[in-house]
Amino acid sequence: MMQSNARPLAMAATLCALALPGVALAQNAPIREAEAVPPAAALTGATTSQLHDAVARFGIDRAALLRRHDAPYSAARRDRLRTFYLDWLERLASLPFDSWGVESRIDYVLLRSELAYQLSLLDREERMAAEMAPLLPFLADIVRLQEQRRDLHTIDPPAAAHALALLATAVDETRGAVEAGVRNGTGGSNDARADNGARPAPVGRRASAQTGRTADPLRTTPIIALRTAATVNNLRQTLQRWYRFYSGYDPLFTWWAAEPYARANDALEVYARSLRERVVGIREGEDEPILGDPIGADALTADLAHEMIPYTPAELVAIAEREFAWCEEEMKRAARDMGYGDDWKAALEDVKTRYVEPGRQTELTRTLALEAIEFLETRDLVTVPPLAKEVWRMEMLSPEQQQVAPFYLGGEVIQVAFPTDGMTHEDKLMAMRGNNVHFSRAVVHHELIPGHHLQGYMTSRYNPHRRAFSTPFWSEGNAVYWEMVLWDEGFPQSPEDRIGMLFWRMHRAARIIFSLNVHLGTMTGDEAIDFLVDRVGHERANATAEVRRSLNGSYPPLYQAAYMLGALQFRALQRELVDSGQMTARDYHDAILQGGSMPVEMVRARLLGVAPARDHEPGWRFSGNP
Repeated sequence: MMQSNARPLAMAATLCALALPGVALAQNAPIREAEAVPPAAALTGATTSQLHDAVARFGIDRAALLRRHDAPYSAARRDRLRTFYLDWLERLASLPFDSWGVESRIDYVLLRSELAYQLSLLDREERMAAEMAPLLPFLADIVRLQEQRRDLHTIDPPAAAHALALLATAVDETRGAVEAGVRNGTGGSNDARADNGARPAPVGRRASAQTGRTADPLRTTPIIALRTAATVNNLRQTLQRWYRFYSGYDPLFTWWAAEPYARANDALEVYARSLRERVVGIREGEDEPILGDPIGADALTADLAHEMIPYTPAELVAIAEREFAWCEEEMKRAARDMGYGDDWKAALEDVKTRYVEPGRQTELTRTLALEAIEFLETRDLVTVPPLAKEVWRMEMLSPEQQQVAPFYLGGEVIQVAFPTDGMTHEDKLMAMRGNNVHFSRAVVHHELIPGHHLQGYMTSRYNPHRRAFSTPFWSEGNAVYWEMVLWDEGFPQSPEDRIGMLFWRMHRAARIIFSLNVHLGTMTGDEAIDFLVDRVGHERANATAEVRRSLNGSYPPLYQAAYMLGALQFRALQRELVDSGQMTARDYHDAILQGGSMPVEMVRARLLGVAPARDHEPGWRFSGNP
């Protein structure tokens, strides 16, 4: 492993020579930006940030380190990344911040915030590793093998075979200890709230692989057991890659290691299955349980600070409840126009039946996409480059993908969710009802133009270095903000269209409520599903897929809350700049897309021309009326 000590760099010239290209110009002849950019000025998107190259290099170097140190939960990996982040923090501290203008200061503040946050995530990973440690006493053995391979050590085949044999024994002993804990009644509860913060604990001492003594029982919780099972599978894949590197190429290695490797591989597979079946309570082939992995109030607070959201989780839930109430009132109004009185759920059920016949959803998607583009251009709301209109494409989501993504996914490729002939009758109906004409009309533009496709097109061409600061509060928030703009501009043509748009708007508010409560440990995954079915009107299968996607660990904890909260931020900034007459709607929307992805508080600083302080703390209270 590469050894490195973070060291202070007293002179900007030294810093530039090491890592920050572009700053060298600032040492003797600084390029000073305007201290304030008039909000009404045409923003071309061309950056004047002196940290442009430095931020780009940070992202490239970090990605290289993550590829190099690829063993899961590796302590050496965490140490290397800590050194990397601390080194960058020291380099930043030596830069001439006070001589810079808005763009450079924004990048400085964002990079400093990102470095501090990544350091906190390493601490969080270390705590998660400690929670799993009694269930993974062999983790370091597998990690060591992979790290030695990455360090290009010459393999010792007999020693490798011996390590694999010990590994197989250690895995089997640990599995026996966990299963003994379950038999003795020391396994975990299936109530996720009871598990929050619990630590797996040995009832006695676990036997070492060397002694062969029967292991004492281990107890754990379903949440930690499920996380551990996923880690065991990850470790097994790491071991497989390690073994394939040598097998066949080195005949002596294969002669020694083939049999003990097969035992170790099988032991890991059986152990992961045992954790899922014996502790979590699911059988192989069944859907993944929706337990979540609550991070707790302190971690949520840290994540909010990184996103520059100066609100507590409780305050955000209150905002969501307010938005939800507004949606319910508008739902009743649309229901009355449909002849259902105040029974908006009955009106919603009617709307769900208005789907196209099988084979026609892609045609509907194309029509809705083109309609949205024409609507935007007719009203001069945003610049849509001709190439952006030309290059977007369409694909279908497989039945397996629809288990976690029951609706559209988007970007340059819009992925269409609709039933296939192999689905059950019930699943077909739920997929069609969940992707009916009016629901689809409300989200195709979210995925394509002016939403995710236009975002990706612009951020890859303007200020691409700021992808290092990408956040769902910008990407998802801006797409939902456009749903609000289109509502205001009269995009829904009928009460049914309004129901479709309101369903999704209500859904975004519900995401704040259930995702924050799950991570606070006050709501379970099953309760979140019931909430979406009872309060929003989701089909149960679609609600289950939505909650599974939200809580299975593939999304950051704040991702689901970011949709509505980011939209409210852009909405507040629109009122501040567009409604006041300081910018046209088109200039405002173009400036957002050309400025790059970042926390919306920094978008505000950029458009107002207010340079943030070196030690900037989030303070923008953006919440207003819907």
